[in-house]
Amino acid sequence: MTILGVGTDIAQIPRILSLIRRRSPEQLAYRILSEVELGHWGASRSGSDIKRDAQFLAVRWALKEAAYKALYPTYRPTWKDLAYYPLGAIEPGSKPHLSYKYHSNMALHCSVSHDGDYVFSTVIAEQ
Repeated sequence: MTILGVGTDIAQIPRILSLIRRRSPEQLAYRILSEVELGHWGASRSGSDIKRDAQFLAVRWALKEAAYKALYPTYRPTWKDLAYYPLGAIEPGSKPHLSYKYHSNMALHCSVSHDGDYVFSTVIAEQ
């Protein structure tokens, strides 16, 4: 496999909170989450913890921005073309995984870290 690109992104949770407050958590979620992620979103929501909602969305935002940077200009995925599977979501003990809807043969290695108000992500695209 050949490395296609590397992308990084940092998302500020208060910025995501601002987007949520202007509209609603659901509107932002429907705009940026894939069908699979919307399922994870619905299953994990308590409905009353807006900070937790913002962190959930900020993680996906940062990863998708990093993936876009790793894939561009060869590919130009939309928000919904990419799906994030957190630690253990695919099978017990599995690493976090990012998939590209139309390119299943592509490996998107991802790492995400959050501390305080920030979410940092890195994606390496391999084809």
